Amino acid sequence: MARRTPHHRTTPTPSPARQRRRSPRGAVVDDLQLPPAFCLPATAPVSRAITEAYERDFSQIPILSEGRRVLGYVSVGRLKEGWEKGQVNPDVAISNYTTRFPTTSKPYRVITPDTPLEDLEDFLRVEEFALVTDSERKFVLGVATRSDLEMIDVGRLDLK
Repeated sequence: MARRTPHHRTTPTPSPARQRRRSPRGAVVDDLQLPPAFCLPATAPVSRAITEAYERDFSQIPILSEGRRVLGYVSVGRLKEGWEKGQVNPDVAISNYTTRFPTTSKPYRVITPDTPLEDLEDFLRVEEFALVTDSERKFVLGVATRSDLEMIDVGRLDLK
C-alpha cells in the first residue's frame, strides 16, 4: 500500500502592502474613541488657547469663524515656543497665529467617524493630523494624530 504524506495547509505570505495594513478588520476612525474636539473662535485670545490646550492635552486646535466654519488650526507647541521667546502676544486674537487652510477649490480628503483606519493611516503619512468631521463637514468632531493610531492594536503600521 502506498503511503500518503500528510497534507499541510500553508498560509500564503501577504504582500508588503498587505503586511503594513493589519488593522482589525472593519476598524474605523470611531474605534479610536477620540475625545470630543476642542475648537476656538478666531477672536479668542492666545492665552486662552494655550491654557485650554494644555488642560486638555491637545497639540492642535481647530480655529473657527463666527459662522463656525473651520478656518485653520493652531499648533500649540509652536505657539507656546513663540510665547516663551517673547514672539507671541498672549492678549491678541488667536487668528493672528492661525495656519489657515487653503480656500481654493482643491479637493481634500474628508475624514469622518466611518472612515476606515487604513484610509486615516494613508492620510497621516502626508499630514500631521486629521480633523474628523461629520460627512457634511459642518462640525469638527475630533482631531486624529499618528499617536492616536498607535493607541489601538493595529499591528504593524508604518507611519514613519
